[in-house]
This record gives sequence, structure tokens and C-alpha cells, in this order.
Amino acid sequence: MKPESTDDLEKANISSESHVKEDSEYVRLVIRNERTDVETSQSQSQSRKEAIVWWIKAIIWCIFSVIILLVSIKWGVPFFFEKILIPTLHWEATAFGRPVLALVLVASLALFPVFLIPSGPSMWLAGMIFGYGLGFVIIMAGTTVGMILPYFVGLFFRDRIHQWLKRWPHMAAMIRLVGEGSWFHQFRVVAIFRISPFPYTVFNYAVVVTKMRFWPYFWGSVAGMAPESFIYIYSGRLIRTFADVQYGNHHLTTVEIVYNVISFIIAIVTIVAFTVYAKRTLRQLESEEENNGEGSTSNLGRLELETLPMQNSKISSVWSTL
Repeated sequence: MKPESTDDLEKANISSESHVKEDSEYVRLVIRNERTDVETSQSQSQSRKEAIVWWIKAIIWCIFSVIILLVSIKWGVPFFFEKILIPTLHWEATAFGRPVLALVLVASLALFPVFLIPSGPSMWLAGMIFGYGLGFVIIMAGTTVGMILPYFVGLFFRDRIHQWLKRWPHMAAMIRLVGEGSWFHQFRVVAIFRISPFPYTVFNYAVVVTKMRFWPYFWGSVAGMAPESFIYIYSGRLIRTFADVQYGNHHLTTVEIVYNVISFIIAIVTIVAFTVYAKRTLRQLESEEENNGEGSTSNLGRLELETLPMQNSKISSVWSTL
């Protein structure tokens, strides 16, 4: 046989190299596809496991809630009516006149938030005793003072409040949103915080660490507390109605039953709608902070001690009144 020429050798080498490249490319693609398939199957398996765990937790939580509800209906509600509500209503009817009782409720609503005590029971009593008209005035008057006092008291303890908030990064990140933006932005965020599940007694003090101005805080608090006041008044009136039916001589007519059922459903839907709206809006504000580059993981949990506008004049005015 004749030896192969140089050109034939070069062609053979090029052909073998191309075959090797094709084989390696094929192997690379096949391995990549296999890895992708494995990762996809693992991700799907993990998602299924998480879904199963979520449903198990949800079922356990529902069973636990039903048990708590049944126990409350069987023993808790009668105990509350017989040992707490009825004696309280009897005591307020005999111990105080209505003007004195109104002043007592206003004072409790004003002072309880200063000591981080929830003022919900006082709102319920205002609704039970005074109804929607005068009860709303009492609640708004008391809670307005109860929102102003912690604000000015907190100005004297800003450093301590700031140090305390450093222990709770998520809470600090939410509080940080309040002092940002314009007058209307601050007003809107405060109103959202008032209708959200965020503890309002803590919010009254924590807000002084930010650049929050007083008047957006004041009007936002009033706007946020107004719908909550009506809900407390309604729930108080409903509790009194149940007490009168269960332990009094009052009998509900068909119209009253239908009215109470419909109003109760509307109240529940309203509470859920306000809560969902507040949470969703706060999440959007946090997302906007992150997109603006100011809400990184390290910055969101860091709350700097800001200088409040007109802070010195406010403190001096408070000192002058003492």
C-alpha cells in the first residue's frame, strides 16, 4: 500500500478532532441535561415536601383552634359573662354616674398606653355603656391623648428606645419606614400602622427614634383609630346584647337576630380586609426601600437615631408645662 500523503493525514486529523469535539459537546450537553433534570426533580420533591408539611401544620392548627373554641364556648364564655362582665356592668351602674364614668374611661384610655397597657377593655366598656355616639367621642378623646403622651414621654428616652430597638431588627426595619418621605407619606404610613396588627403601645414610643414629625403622626393616628373605634364599639354592644339575652330578660326578635348576624359578618370581613391591606401595604413599602438601595439586609435592621424637626422646641414646651 502507498503511504498516505500529508494532506490526507491532515484531513484525517481534522476529522478525528471534529469527532472528538462533537463527542465532548454531546457528553457535555447530555450531562448538563441530566443534571438539570436531577435538580428539577429534587426541587419538585422539596416543594412537595414543603406543601405536605404546610398542610399538616394547617390541619393541626385548625384542630387546635376548634378545640380552643369549643372549650371557650363551654367554659370560657360563661365564666367571662358571670364573673367579669355582669359584675362590672352592675358596679359601674351603682358606683358612678354617667359623667364620672365617662371621665374614668377617658382617663384610662389616655394613661394605659403610657404604661404599655392595652386599652381594649376600656373601649369595649365605652361601647357597651354609651353606644356609638358618645362612646365614639369618649374613645377618640382618650386614645388621642393616649397617643400624644407616649410621643412626648418618649422624646426624653430616645437613646434607650433606640438601644432597645436594636435587639429587634425586623421591628426596627418596620419602624424605619415611618420617618421617610413627605408629610402625606408619613401620615399614610402612621394610619396604616394604626390599623395593622403592630402593637400600638410600642409604636407610640418607637416612632420618636425616626424623623417623624408630630402633625403627620397626630392626624395619621386619628385617621387610623377612627375605624378601629367603631369596631370596638360594635363588639362591645354585641357582647352586651348577648349578656342581656343569656342572663337577662331580653329576647331577640327575628329582625334583631338577622341584623346581628349580618353586622357580625360585616365586622369580621372589615377586620380581615383592614389587616390584609395593612400587611400588604407595609410589605410594598419594604420592597420599595429595598429597590431604592436603602433596604439591604444590613440596613433594614439598622435604625439610626435621627434628629426630629423642631425637637428642641417641643422638648422645651413640654418642660415649660411641667
